[in-house]
Amino acid sequence: MSRIHEALKKAEQDRANQGGAAQPGPGPTPVEDGPGLAETLGAGGAASVGMPAFSGSSGMDMLLARSAKVEWKPDFATMLFLNDDDGGRGTEEFRTLRSRLYHVRESMPLKKLLVTSALPKEGKSFTASNLAQVMVRQHGRRALLIDADLRAPRLHQMLGTTSDPGLSDYLQGKNEEFSIMQRGPLENLFFIPSGSGVADPAELVANGRFKLLLQRVEPLFDWIIIDSPPAVPVSDASVLAKECDGVLMVVRSNSTPFDMARKAREQFPDQALVGVVLNGTHEGAVPYSRYYYEAYQKKGTTTKA
Repeated sequence: MSRIHEALKKAEQDRANQGGAAQPGPGPTPVEDGPGLAETLGAGGAASVGMPAFSGSSGMDMLLARSAKVEWKPDFATMLFLNDDDGGRGTEEFRTLRSRLYHVRESMPLKKLLVTSALPKEGKSFTASNLAQVMVRQHGRRALLIDADLRAPRLHQMLGTTSDPGLSDYLQGKNEEFSIMQRGPLENLFFIPSGSGVADPAELVANGRFKLLLQRVEPLFDWIIIDSPPAVPVSDASVLAKECDGVLMVVRSNSTPFDMARKAREQFPDQALVGVVLNGTHEGAVPYSRYYYEAYQKKGTTTKA
């Protein structure tokens, strides 16, 4: 019996002992350690009934044992928390953003956060990556950063690592969850790159396996930060957002057209948008407390883009 199957059975037992959780259906078919979960998935990538989530100590053991320890060579100009300068320009603004998100979390469930923008080159990848980094600066917090922009992925370049295996390989059923995860120099920060290039990213992100991935690994992390394609040119962001708890919109100062920002905003339900990040401002151009963020939506209110 494989270690994967043993871990899944233990996760089922842990949930049953805790009580209150629905009893799972038939367990997955045992698979030997190796690439993919093809044996536990039906045709087209549909999840088997009763596929349990990883949780508890067994899930953590799997996470640490099977995720790849990789030597990252980050771009220190954009990766603000990987250069051993906690007081660098922009770092305090990300701490403020982190604090604001925790305030939002007090009024609504918020763990899986999609970061997007109206158009390309507005700073969504910069925001997503540094937000994930600042989250794990708090003791004991664990974050997963996912590059779900299968059209123009950038996170692996910013972090200075490889792009595959990654999300696209998992969505195609070629790899299992932990084999696409990387660990770099920052403790408790895990990364899923975009993966191998694909011709049909829109169909791939909508095939149901992204939802399965989040369900399986969510119990292991305090935050899951997802970098998506821009919302206006393609439909991927709105599809991905359906599996997330909230959306963080990035707009670029003196660059993002107002009508494009409004159009992007309309791609998501009111309750989904938890904040708007104002990126690319010059020092002193706006009050310090609004350097990287413009406004945050409380449940039941609206936010202007």
